[in-house]
Amino acid sequence: MTAGRGDRAAPPAPEGHWEVRFADGASAKGWESLAQQAPENTYRGWLVMRTDPAPTVETARHHRLKGTLAHGIHRGRTCEQRQIEVTSGGRIWYLVDRARDTCWITFAGTGHPRATDRR
Repeated sequence: MTAGRGDRAAPPAPEGHWEVRFADGASAKGWESLAQQAPENTYRGWLVMRTDPAPTVETARHHRLKGTLAHGIHRGRTCEQRQIEVTSGGRIWYLVDRARDTCWITFAGTGHPRATDRR
């Protein structure tokens, strides 16, 4: 989908920052719901992905996923998958594509992701 009248214009990543992109349409739709429910926390999550997507010191609210969720594949590349807890149930999952300096958002939503219930 191309940008149109009234759409937000995301700034390009400056030197030393990461691009933040949606891996699919569902993650983009979930992002909008999350941004409506918790705009400040969603913005902070975006800043983290933009500036320090894979911090050395993890926290309970920002960490690498475990088990089979620890990695994901996007455009033929296997990347580590991380999570930012935006609200008590809201999450952002993203892949850290070091070759492209890009974070690919694979899930964003206001509810706790069911995929973690199986782990």
